[in-house]
Amino acid sequence: MTAVSSPVREPAWSLPRSAIGLWLTESLISVLMMGVGLGIFLIWVPADSGGPVPVLRWLVPIAVALYAVVALAVRPWFKHRTYRWEVTGEVAYTRTGWLSQTWTLVPISRIQTVDVTRGLLQQMFGLATVAVFTASSQGTVRIWHLEHGMAQRVADDLAARAERTRDQAT
Repeated sequence: MTAVSSPVREPAWSLPRSAIGLWLTESLISVLMMGVGLGIFLIWVPADSGGPVPVLRWLVPIAVALYAVVALAVRPWFKHRTYRWEVTGEVAYTRTGWLSQTWTLVPISRIQTVDVTRGLLQQMFGLATVAVFTASSQGTVRIWHLEHGMAQRVADDLAARAERTRDQAT
């Protein structure tokens, strides 16, 4: 079995800028859902009741507003700066996460399947996700939100290389 060395540098490729639009849309949907929940909370919780309720009537809207600011004005751009990916001759790997970062590496020789998926919002933004699967449950790498054509080329390339590697091993 060939040892695969861990990359000593950042993955070469960032995601397309249209991923920011997708993340903004996802954040907007979640902020709107929280706003609906807040509205229901404010309608159903009486303002003049005793106990902690009066404090919650101003604390909950402040928390929702802070979440909205972070979700809409901060998170999409931090995610775009930190999410990176690369496929080398030996390994496909990603770095994900904007608060807690995760590196996922999959050796080409371990690839069993490569899928391209497109959710509804991804389709709206012309994006797709490449999922590279191995036999290990921990060995899957997902390259999120690539331009659809690029995702298809990456998937085709990885599948062909994995097939060549399997053919050489037998």
